[in-house]
Amino acid sequence: MHHHRRFTHFFNLFCTNTPLRTLPTITPSLHLHLHHRALSFSPLHRHPPDPTPSLFKDDPIAFLSNSWVDNFRHPNATVTNLSPSFRRLDLWLLAYQKVVADDTGSYLPRSSVPSSALNDLLSLRNAVLDRRFRWGQRLKFFIKSPKDTTDYESLSKRKIKAILTTTQPTPFQDKIVQEVLLMILEPIYEARFSSKSFAFRPGRTPHTVLRVIRRSFAGYLWYMKGDLSTLLDGMKVGMVVGAVMRDVRDKLVVDLIKDALVTPVVKTEVEKPQKKKKRKYQKKRVLAEDEPKPDPYWLDTFFGFAPEEAEKVPNWGHCGILSPLLVNVCLDELDKWMEGKIKEFYVPSKSDVIWNSPEGEAEQGNTSWPEFVPTSGPDKTRKMDYIRYGGHILVGVRGPRADAASLRKQLIEFCDQKYMLKLDNESLPIEHITKGIMFLDHVLCRRVVYPTLRYTATGGKIISEKGVGTLLSVTASLKQCIKQFRKLNFLKGDRDPDPQPCFRMFHATQAHTNAQMNKFLGTMAEWYRYADNRKKIVNFCSYIVRGSLAKLYAAKYKLRSRAKVYKIGARNLSRPLKEKKGQSPEYQNLLRMGLAESIDGLKYTRLSLVPEADYTPFPSNWRPDHEKSLLEYIKLEDPKTLEEQQSSIREQGLVSPQDYISMLVWNYKRSTLPRDQLSFVKSDESTVGNQQLLVGSNQDEDDRKSNEEENDENMDVAQM
Repeated sequence: MHHHRRFTHFFNLFCTNTPLRTLPTITPSLHLHLHHRALSFSPLHRHPPDPTPSLFKDDPIAFLSNSWVDNFRHPNATVTNLSPSFRRLDLWLLAYQKVVADDTGSYLPRSSVPSSALNDLLSLRNAVLDRRFRWGQRLKFFIKSPKDTTDYESLSKRKIKAILTTTQPTPFQDKIVQEVLLMILEPIYEARFSSKSFAFRPGRTPHTVLRVIRRSFAGYLWYMKGDLSTLLDGMKVGMVVGAVMRDVRDKLVVDLIKDALVTPVVKTEVEKPQKKKKRKYQKKRVLAEDEPKPDPYWLDTFFGFAPEEAEKVPNWGHCGILSPLLVNVCLDELDKWMEGKIKEFYVPSKSDVIWNSPEGEAEQGNTSWPEFVPTSGPDKTRKMDYIRYGGHILVGVRGPRADAASLRKQLIEFCDQKYMLKLDNESLPIEHITKGIMFLDHVLCRRVVYPTLRYTATGGKIISEKGVGTLLSVTASLKQCIKQFRKLNFLKGDRDPDPQPCFRMFHATQAHTNAQMNKFLGTMAEWYRYADNRKKIVNFCSYIVRGSLAKLYAAKYKLRSRAKVYKIGARNLSRPLKEKKGQSPEYQNLLRMGLAESIDGLKYTRLSLVPEADYTPFPSNWRPDHEKSLLEYIKLEDPKTLEEQQSSIREQGLVSPQDYISMLVWNYKRSTLPRDQLSFVKSDESTVGNQQLLVGSNQDEDDRKSNEEENDENMDVAQM
């Protein structure tokens, strides 16, 4: 649920609607601790002359889009020179706008950037190119945030000492350099990453992981979970640099990343005097002038529901927002190794009704119900699959447990050799599907189903047979949901959860409180969108929130009990409780005339109001929307595609989609069996006659010989 905030500019050009955005994409900023390099606070640079307009004549969005296209066109090419990209001042200006928006909360148009900021930005770029830039500066900056009005030359010794020895927020100039590095490196590595990794990548979300598991992990009996999240805390600099240099061998980039990892980070905790314990509800606190506005209550509450797999966000040295990308770069070698093991492990069995082809790609089964795995005899296909979300992996194995144990042993050896990570059998448990496997706060288990299979036999006869098979059930964990609510002080108790009042909303109005909780409930319903028990789990969340608000309103309006609150405010708390106005008979008339405040009732107070689980079919070779657009664009730009289309038109002619569908329907009606059009054309004379009927040839037999060329053209049309 925690998604790394990144600025993927390609979306602005190719993608009009982004996925996940079923879950909220707002995340709290990453706070980095910085180190001091120099004690002098004399001016670091002299302002160069104003940048010429020619430096900003290019469009940075178009440049980044071309970068994505070029890298996806040649995904295996090694990048050796990125200096031209670093010299583009328009790219630095774009990074400046992004960082200012994150820092101040408002977008700064390109035309509104002051000339002094452009001069400072040019100085920062030149310092990076000349190797004069240092990470974690405390007193000397090439460029400062528009909010930073501190005069570092007139600071007292005490303040200077505090700045140098205590934890400070990330310097503004460091954020700009990190953003430029991310914009340049992300398209390079995204084209090379494995399709088995899903965390910290654009277009791939926890919802995608759950849908992939439901679609591809249905036939597996043994599951192996692995926790590699200790790698997210940090890796050796040599490993990270070596992983980066596999694809990028530009000295400037490698040196910048190496310096960001090597430069020490000052982390000191200031001892705060112990304060007296405050009451649960207190007066409103006024924010300071430069203090950022906190997240709204509903969003802050929702962030508390982050599953274990998505809870940790890497933060390496001074890399900042570049850290998640570096994690994926380092763990990509594990993904590629596991992909090779998937191919080695695959042993098809002809007696198996699914995965019985030598290639392992073609799957048999019900195409409208792809999660259904038919049950076959004792001789099963040996197959495995793998998925990684951040530092957590999930491996499914179809075969004996000994195969899973052998794979675990190889995986332990690989992690020890490549990452110097010591794993054992306890950290990589192998569990049977019947025990239930927890992943992303959802439980994976098996359901045996006996569907009625209907198919059309020769002659058009419909045959119904009772089948047997398994489905992979993906259900939200009620235990984890109760645990998160208890951690947020919304309830107490396990077996019989008792809602507790949320006193943080004590000073808010009833309308505002209900609106905040409705947003929270709507987000929870979206988070559990693909859970089989979506209605039950969301209705439970509504029960906890409604009971919590009822206790809050009972304490606030002195109504003694929840029953009294429900009697006045109705079941969904939509009637005003202040001065018991909800009981007055004139309330509806006043509400109709607009003289009374309208209050939205709580959502999902009844089970029938909760939406059903989303069972939309998920393709086996799924790709994010932006990658589909990229590959399609590359294909259209390829001259071979145009040549193939032209030759196809010359040889086979043109057929409208409506005519093609009509031919298919007529073909099924005539033969009652689906046939390939090419074999249909090459069949006997009677079939040739039928083909002529399809293309609209109604001429008499006497005129056929005189119109042979016309018939040949019609045959080509039907063939296509």
